[in-house]
Amino acid sequence: MDEILEILEKNGRAEVGDIAKMLKKKPESIKQSIKKYEKEGVILGYKAVINRELVKIEGSSVRALIEVNITPQKDVGFDKVAERIYSFAEVTSCYLISGTYDLLLIVEGKDLNTVARFVAEKLSPLENIKGTTTHFLLKKYKEDGMILKHREENKRIAISY
Repeated sequence: MDEILEILEKNGRAEVGDIAKMLKKKPESIKQSIKKYEKEGVILGYKAVINRELVKIEGSSVRALIEVNITPQKDVGFDKVAERIYSFAEVTSCYLISGTYDLLLIVEGKDLNTVARFVAEKLSPLENIKGTTTHFLLKKYKEDGMILKHREENKRIAISY
């Protein structure tokens, strides 16, 4: 992968001048490369990784990983079924995977029941869905290469007899 992309992947806020110094190139050259990557869709966007456990977010959501078994469609394989599934607002990520299941979805809802209703009312009834397995995320330790710090919990004094 291009060195500019590697730097931006680790730090989306890296400034053109800093990248130019690191790579010993002219800032204008770096700026042109970044614009080209954005135009071509290589760089899709920039985002912050938020540790939601440390921020009280009103209406915070529940995330689930859903494994999906599907029947591929003739002449288009998994792509059309995946496209139908990832078009749902609840689906934040959709991956074709190897192994027992065909797709892995990351789904968000305001609570467990919202995610359960999504699976029961929207996902499972789709024509090409053979089965699903849902795993609710309980706690995150690392996301996008970043270790997440957790709130200090009440420390109990050990009692020995």
